[in-house]
Amino acid sequence: MSKVFNYFSEAFEELKSNVTWPEWAEVQKYTIIVAVFSVVFALATWGVDVFFAKAIAGFFNLIK
Repeated sequence: MSKVFNYFSEAFEELKSNVTWPEWAEVQKYTIIVAVFSVVFALATWGVDVFFAKAIAGFFNLIK
């Protein structure tokens, strides 16, 4: 149990002393970029899904 506590203690100390954290404004900017990219990627995925669903439905209606 002491090894686990020691590991977390050392990890927390390293996060406090050795990690360079970004400024709050930079975090906000990157959060907006990720959110916009996520929405664009979701819309693109939805569009491809609708396209292929209609293409497959059209193909099966054609051979029916």
